[in-house]
Amino acid sequence: MYTIGYDLGSSSIKAALVEVATGKILARVTAPETELSMDNPEPGWAEQNPEDWYKYVVEATKKVLALTQVPSKDIKAVGIGYQMHGLVIVDDRHEVIRPSIIWCDGRAVETGDKAFKSIGTDVCLTHHLNSPGNFTASKLKWVADNEPANFARVKYALLPGDYLALKLTGEATTTVTGLSEGILWDFTENSPAHLVLDEMNLSADLLPRRVPAIGKQGVLTATAAQELGLEPGTVVGYRAGDQPNNALSLNVLAPGEVAATGGTSGVVYGVSDRLAFDPGQRVNSFAHVNHTSDAPRIGILLCINGSGILHRWVKNLLGGEALSYGEMETLAASVPVGSEGLHFLPFGNGPERMLNNKNIGAHLLGIDLNRHDRAHVIRAGIEGIAFSFVYGMKIMQDLGVDLSTIRVGNDNLFQSKIFSTTIATLTGATIEMHDTTGAVGAALAAGVAVGLADSVEAAVGRQEAISIVRPITDKVTLETAYAAWENSLTERMK
Repeated sequence: MYTIGYDLGSSSIKAALVEVATGKILARVTAPETELSMDNPEPGWAEQNPEDWYKYVVEATKKVLALTQVPSKDIKAVGIGYQMHGLVIVDDRHEVIRPSIIWCDGRAVETGDKAFKSIGTDVCLTHHLNSPGNFTASKLKWVADNEPANFARVKYALLPGDYLALKLTGEATTTVTGLSEGILWDFTENSPAHLVLDEMNLSADLLPRRVPAIGKQGVLTATAAQELGLEPGTVVGYRAGDQPNNALSLNVLAPGEVAATGGTSGVVYGVSDRLAFDPGQRVNSFAHVNHTSDAPRIGILLCINGSGILHRWVKNLLGGEALSYGEMETLAASVPVGSEGLHFLPFGNGPERMLNNKNIGAHLLGIDLNRHDRAHVIRAGIEGIAFSFVYGMKIMQDLGVDLSTIRVGNDNLFQSKIFSTTIATLTGATIEMHDTTGAVGAALAAGVAVGLADSVEAAVGRQEAISIVRPITDKVTLETAYAAWENSLTERMK
């Protein structure tokens, strides 16, 4: 029997069809063919149309069914991974009221900071592990304060994955792990975050019914089934934000295990069995997919907004569709380590949490018009993103996170040897690449909900590393380049 997993990203929708009993991946597809765009109505804002997400979920589903010819009656469940921290608001007819304010939108920073101080920083961190910051609760408060006509229509405030589940099942639901990423969950009280909601004058009635992250969350309506090409009653069996879902996909479920990804944003994600938090809020803590109040599983998350989006920007600037990512790697490899003094600060995708929510912008520094060409720019971009990972990982190491071994998927920036080797060498980590994706993990986890696997550990635990990147011994040049990069960052942080 089979399941389908979806990975709802800000650049595309990915889908995978898998045979749960064996872990065999029958098909992996992406929709649309070109990357999804973000609307930027104001500097620092980022919005997308949730209805587009569903449209491309339909397209991706039809693709995997056409590729595999698996009968729809043999698809027993679907699972959802999704871009974190976004806000989708719907009315009492489940219609979208306004575009989604997505994860990298910076408009609610001041709103969250004000609530953090008013609640009391120690109290807020003890109960919620985070400041409301620029997360979903703050975005909802921003709508209440700035778009009262829209807010008056709100029946439910949803995360992106909640919206997709609503479209599939006709029911508005959410999860504890989802609420925690929106700073809408109280870990001390094991309840919705009334401290935050009361401070922001928001009603808990705006939060939909809770369902387990792994388990039967609902079933496909006749309408959704017809649109997707699946059977009515097919179970929606799993839902989690993209980073806890990526960790699950890599079998990162137990305390001490670490996952990373380099997509539009970059993330390093370690699992703890304590209600741990960073007082400086440079990294954040959320409920992992297997968290319970009796057995805490907390994902400590370093997020770097300015990551793969810079690599894509460089690609579009220097060659567009005519320049492949493989060709970029070849060009970058023709340039020495350190890009002969050229370096990139990649922080051009909104406020950066690890930089205390500052938005310093992206900078290309040290240009020598007689020496540097597009190969240098490409390598400087790759190294700059890698350096930003190293900078954040040093924060995690200072907090006691063990980064000696990191598991990554085979579908993002870690495919770049330059990128992976730079991180491994500067941190001392061994990087294990596994042939899995967030969509594959979501599919496997959904199988647990319908009894196709005995446990989530059994579902995702059979994978083996397909390649390993270890630190190189000759690291002086890299350390020198990193030091120059970090010095430039420090200057712009003043």
